[in-house]
Amino acid sequence: MSEPLKTRVGRVIAGSMHALLDHIEDQAPEAMMEQSIREADAVIDEVRHELGVVSANRHLSQQRHANLNSQHAKLADQIEEALAGSREELARAAVARQLDIEAQLPVLETTLAELARQEGELQGYVAALLAKKREMQDALTDFRASRAAAGGTASAKGNVHGGHVEQRIDKVTSAFDRIYQRQTGLSGTARSSSLQQAAQLKELDDMVRENKISQRMAELKANKA
Repeated sequence: MSEPLKTRVGRVIAGSMHALLDHIEDQAPEAMMEQSIREADAVIDEVRHELGVVSANRHLSQQRHANLNSQHAKLADQIEEALAGSREELARAAVARQLDIEAQLPVLETTLAELARQEGELQGYVAALLAKKREMQDALTDFRASRAAAGGTASAKGNVHGGHVEQRIDKVTSAFDRIYQRQTGLSGTARSSSLQQAAQLKELDDMVRENKISQRMAELKANKA
């Protein structure tokens, strides 16, 4: 979620109609309140759009997870057939693919859990924004009634202290910061290494992979014996 949207959400949720009236210096407080309600509508639409994106990503991740599990099960059957037909090279290729899938599944499961968490949080923000909009509409109705009763001379005063509002804004925006960090995936720091180190690490990775394949093949052969 972009920084401007986070700021707007924080302003809408933490804002007070009475505090707004305290700072209005022109002669159109009703128009200012109506504008605030329109802004709340716009923010609600944007957060709902963000929620739709997260929900769609979670759905795609669920499909990917199911496909990987299906591939893993199918490979297990193919390994059995390859070993039965004395085609060890085919079995090794299938085992290698299984290991790739097994490496991806935990990462994908973490992503799914995170997307579900984001979805729940965004749903909560939509509910909070809708509640705030209703509060603003009620306040506007009360303001109009009070102005009508006083012949258009009444003014509204509130008891919302600036420090309390700022504290609530900080709380809301910090929650959105966490969502933003999870959505961007920008975690950890980049590490650099020399070409020689990169080559050595690649060689080590290949060696570990081959050992895993050999170990899996040995286990499969032992089970067949």
